[in-house]
Amino acid sequence: MSSSKTPEGVQPRISYRTCSLCEATCGLAIEVQGDRVVRVRGDDEDVFSRGYICPKGAQIGALHHDPDRLRAPLVKRDGQHVEVGWAEAFAEVEAGFNRVVEKYGRSALAAYAGNPNAHNFASSVFLGPLLKSLGTRNLFSASTIDQMPRHVSSGLMFGGPMTVPIVDIDRTDYLLMLGANPFESNGSLLTAPDLPGRLRSLVDRGAKLVVVDPRTTRTAEVATEHVRIRPGTDALFLVSLANVLIDEGLVALGEVASHISGADQLDAALADFTPERVAAACGLDSESIRRIARELAASPSAGVYGRIGTHTTEFGTLASWAADVLIVLTGNLDRAGGALFPRPAHMQAGTRRPQSGFSVGRWKSRVKGYGEALGEFPVATLVDEIETTGEGQTRALFTIAGNPVLSTPDSSRLDRALAGLDFMVSVDIYLNETTRHADVILPPPSPLERSQYDGVFYQLAVRNIANYSPPTFEPQGPTEADILGKLALIVGGEGAEADPSAVHALVARGLAASVSKNEMSPACGKDVEEILAATENRSGADRVLDIQLRGGARGDGFGASPGGLSLDVLEANPHGLDLGALEPSIPEALSTVSASVELAPTPIIEDLARLKERIDRPEAEFLLVGRRHLRSNNSWMHNIKPLVTGRERCTLHVNPADAARLGLESNEMARVTSEAGSLETKVEVTDAVMPGVVSLPHGWGHSVSGSNLGVAAAHAGVNSNVLTPAVVADPLSGNAALNAIPVGIAATS
Repeated sequence: MSSSKTPEGVQPRISYRTCSLCEATCGLAIEVQGDRVVRVRGDDEDVFSRGYICPKGAQIGALHHDPDRLRAPLVKRDGQHVEVGWAEAFAEVEAGFNRVVEKYGRSALAAYAGNPNAHNFASSVFLGPLLKSLGTRNLFSASTIDQMPRHVSSGLMFGGPMTVPIVDIDRTDYLLMLGANPFESNGSLLTAPDLPGRLRSLVDRGAKLVVVDPRTTRTAEVATEHVRIRPGTDALFLVSLANVLIDEGLVALGEVASHISGADQLDAALADFTPERVAAACGLDSESIRRIARELAASPSAGVYGRIGTHTTEFGTLASWAADVLIVLTGNLDRAGGALFPRPAHMQAGTRRPQSGFSVGRWKSRVKGYGEALGEFPVATLVDEIETTGEGQTRALFTIAGNPVLSTPDSSRLDRALAGLDFMVSVDIYLNETTRHADVILPPPSPLERSQYDGVFYQLAVRNIANYSPPTFEPQGPTEADILGKLALIVGGEGAEADPSAVHALVARGLAASVSKNEMSPACGKDVEEILAATENRSGADRVLDIQLRGGARGDGFGASPGGLSLDVLEANPHGLDLGALEPSIPEALSTVSASVELAPTPIIEDLARLKERIDRPEAEFLLVGRRHLRSNNSWMHNIKPLVTGRERCTLHVNPADAARLGLESNEMARVTSEAGSLETKVEVTDAVMPGVVSLPHGWGHSVSGSNLGVAAAHAGVNSNVLTPAVVADPLSGNAALNAIPVGIAATS
């Protein structure tokens, strides 16, 4: 982007940083003149992205300069939001919070965290103290409309929710991909800059790419083979592949065989899921299923990657588990070209010791009795907790970088429920569809006003990478560490005048103590005070990161391992450090009670009975699925004009045969109805969707009053989650079903 307001006589400078607008972690070279971004291009020297950039990254300057982005806190008075100073805003938080707690107690509190928190190291560190200080179990996040099945299956199989085997796409000979469209998403739970280019290279070198998707996506167009499957049946397809491997004697566990448990239980557990039995439900033929299973087994190396299209269904956890089972049964776990576990630089060193066991459902939600997963309840039941009267009814809500009014099930109902809360606080850069209900809005810095280290995504990366970015501009207000730390102190009873540095120090001290006690850390035995003194020149998230890096496996151990990593080292390498390809790490990577890969966890095996019932279920006339676009990331990138202009993207994709039968034509309106609600939207007739399937993109619907998103309102689109029932579809993870929703379609009169 360019600006006509750059000050004369000010020398331009280049700020190198990692893009935080999706999971790809691409390097940016940002040309800055004074306080203006003049141009953004890909960083050709970035060790991971090598100059690749997508349209979102190119507009990070536009996001920073967006006039609708909040620069000062807002407080609602007489129904209108007005700007106030930070001290006044925090005082309002204290007063409103105390009113609710005094009247209802802490069980009336709830919090929702959106997915931008995963893109922000400071938020990922300091969100925890806030949630703990709230003293409530009513915690919700975007994870249960996105990826919770992946975390639950990983926890049950490998011991930890972030112990996710990453497909080695740069070296594999065969990649089976389901429910993913990296040509639009740039990859998800799979961090790999220029993933489209990597997939093209995979095909060009003679490897096979099989894409299983009801839509002919841009990814499917470059695949070696595209398999059109009926939405919501991915788990059936995957377990039938495993059935073939077992039935035809194609199982070969490979070098990790001695670290596998439960393989002998799969024969009986999967016996009923033959290709012949499941083919009709999947919309496939049985011989194609058998052929794909044989190809997986015969390939020199292979990986299976399933993402949001498989997770956001009623069998999301089973689909995630079955994908990993295929990797294990074909001998591709923990080997080059298969799937391996990253070893990010900031993670503590050492063997993951056996734990008491990963579990879900340790406590239940008040209204519908849904079990927790990773300490949070399904966000689909947040509206139940707000609406249902009685002891523990939610009366106050904290939202942190999230827009649940657009992103969660039965969103019209949630919108109405939020309007009835006694008190609401939002940490967000926009006055959007959700935060318009807030009594206080606290805006964090823009992405260019904070340091960047991708602590979450380096745990999901196809290579071991470490890259740190200092702020491009000095923040014009409190940092996320300060905002979240201050909120933690307020809800903890310390008051609005409390200094958030106390929370920073507490987090740093706890981490220093952990590093000092870790026998595998190069800093083992170091005095905690010595560690803290060595990092006292840094504050907030940067201090935490420095301790993590220096105490990690590759760290300098605070002098014990000269030449090791530290934040100083990363600052001296602005284009990042490539720490090498993923390497075998079993058994060290495992933390199950058995210290093995548990192929047949009891909750999974028991849930197969529910999957079996799906085989003979009558099919709905139409199933609704979502879709992504390269220029969009959920709802929060829709106020950047270059990213939303051009051809209208929020349309209903309908197959030509279905359109002819229903009397629909492109650019005409149709009514879409589900058990949750209905909406009218513009039709786009296309053979990109298979018959019986319709598609709407996620994250639109910017036409509500009370928000301040000028560009987004001009390109409002419709909110697909008006059609999503507020029920928990996947009982193991609590994930909502945003895909494979039965709907009716009719032309509007």
